[in-house]
Amino acid sequence: MRLTIIIPVLNETETIGTLLADLAPLRAAGAEVILVDGGSSDGTPQRAAALVDRVLQAPKGRAVQMNAGAKAAAGDVFWFLHADTRVPAGAAAALQAACAAGARWGRFDVRLSGRHPLLRLVERGMNIRSRLTGIATGDQGIFVTRAAFEQVGGFPELALMEDITLSATLRRLAPPACLRLALVASSRRWEAQGVLRTILLMWRLRLGYALGVDPVRLAHRYDRAHPRYAGRRSAAGRGDAAGAR
Repeated sequence: MRLTIIIPVLNETETIGTLLADLAPLRAAGAEVILVDGGSSDGTPQRAAALVDRVLQAPKGRAVQMNAGAKAAAGDVFWFLHADTRVPAGAAAALQAACAAGARWGRFDVRLSGRHPLLRLVERGMNIRSRLTGIATGDQGIFVTRAAFEQVGGFPELALMEDITLSATLRRLAPPACLRLALVASSRRWEAQGVLRTILLMWRLRLGYALGVDPVRLAHRYDRAHPRYAGRRSAAGRGDAAGAR
């Protein structure tokens, strides 16, 4: 089963090189790497061009960008990664083994990059809750077979919580493969506004989503709390690093 790795980006020139270096051995072994840019102004596509198989342009919005990548993909399994993720050796092999054993979709455990003690609690909470509920976030490196992805219609093109919604839909098809190998997710958004403050924000956002609040309104709330990343939230890790999810 050929693997296609899809990376949505928006102004990630400072981070994309590290991820693509992690993926270089996989690409050399036959994996396809597609970068989908949402209108970067910092040269991200140009920096990445030599290290990926395809660079696509799509309207800004993480779900829209990932769907565009999936539409162009040649692989049988899609693996969606954020630009500020670090991928350990063996991750692709674990993913492919899970799919060969019959998994239709799945995710990895996650470890946050920062050293704040609360981040250790956040990442453990994310991993345990995901294993219990069958819901995954984008920072956990969601992977899905082409057949399952197409069956559910891809990512819902929401302003926020598209990963949660996709997981809930996929869970109706089959339980996820919950791989214990951990991807490393950047904790930059946590640390920008304070870890505890971000935890409380993400709890409020998730509660609002569960109560049916419009995802556009939730996205505006996130942007007000994280103005530094407001223009980039559609493409990279917006609140997925939040253990509150």
